[in-house]
Amino acid sequence: MLQVKRVAMLSLHTSPLEQPGSGDAGGMNVYVRSVAMELAKAGVEVEIFTRAWDPAQPAAVELAPGVTVRHIDAGPRRRIAKESLPGLAPELASGVADLHPFLANRHFDVIHSHYWVSGTAGLAVSRAWNLPLVHTMHTMARVKNLQLQPGEKLEPQVRIDGEQEIVDGATRLIANTSTEAGELESLYGADPRAVDVVAPGVDLQVFSSRGSAAARARLGIPDDVFHIVFAGRIQPMKGPQVLVRAAAELQARRPDIPLRISILGAGSGSEVLELQPLVDSLGLNAHVALYPPVEAAVLADWFRAADVVAVPSFSESFGLVALEAQACGTPVLAANVGGLPKAVSHGRTGLLVDGHDSARWSAELERLYDDAGLRRALGYGAAVHASAFGWKRTAQLTNQSYRQAAEQFSTQSVR
Repeated sequence: MLQVKRVAMLSLHTSPLEQPGSGDAGGMNVYVRSVAMELAKAGVEVEIFTRAWDPAQPAAVELAPGVTVRHIDAGPRRRIAKESLPGLAPELASGVADLHPFLANRHFDVIHSHYWVSGTAGLAVSRAWNLPLVHTMHTMARVKNLQLQPGEKLEPQVRIDGEQEIVDGATRLIANTSTEAGELESLYGADPRAVDVVAPGVDLQVFSSRGSAAARARLGIPDDVFHIVFAGRIQPMKGPQVLVRAAAELQARRPDIPLRISILGAGSGSEVLELQPLVDSLGLNAHVALYPPVEAAVLADWFRAADVVAVPSFSESFGLVALEAQACGTPVLAANVGGLPKAVSHGRTGLLVDGHDSARWSAELERLYDDAGLRRALGYGAAVHASAFGWKRTAQLTNQSYRQAAEQFSTQSVR
């Protein structure tokens, strides 16, 4: 099988240099950065192409040895709504493809695009450079539309069409879970032989179960408080409103529970949910606090300082937060949707909740508060479960997909 030495990675709508939880940055940013760094450690050089949004951004930034981030000019050098990016896809593709003469000594073997905007540009770059395209969806329009929340807009047809074009044109597709692979096949007609299932990973050095008591002390969380943490973008699809309403029901029914909820991920970017008015209207100001996004090492402290981490999402291709929380030895209460049943082992590392009814979520939180032994057992199982999901393994399996794509593309070219 052909060896892959250099990869062009496209993450055009959001940069791996950005703070997850801010704007449209999230788990995908962690994914791109972590996989690229692990590939580089294994001897595969990675160039990550992303849109320049700041006038002060240099043309290139070395993220780590063997990993370079290149900023592509497309549209104004400022933040723009994610919804405006599809119109820039041709300009982004040209910006990447036109760099080829300047990268003459950096021959790429494979292009790997992330999210549909990058994928549509990736198809054009693939044709211009005559290279195979591997694509990871991360989220899909048809899946999101099936889980649409009141007041949310349907994902546009241009996205659905773009994703279909990617499925039809990419050499290989990488799915986070077998569930996502099935969605690619049933909703987009993907050839199952062209789909590789590669689970995301977790930084097991940063997210570990060591020092929960010290983490509580650092963050000022009293030992007797029942502490629930939510981390993610403050958007309806992520479901923080479900947790807040469940907390209100729990507090009304069980005022004896010393409840505290910490929500990390101040609203910004697209589809922002105004959560504070809901907290105010439910009289939860003494129990719920909103915080801005934090870097990984601090996030790990928040997870260690939690009794439970809540992931009430309506749609998740995998659920990286759930995995990171479990690596910290903290049980997860998650919605039984998308890839979360793969990330969370029900009854062993956390609990899965069917639906998003606040009464049901409130009852599960009450159960976890009342049964400290269950919390301890789930926390132990969580740490063991997450230990099998290092980014090194993700990178190894991703590289296998690259090699298969290169071999497949080479064979097709000969024909």
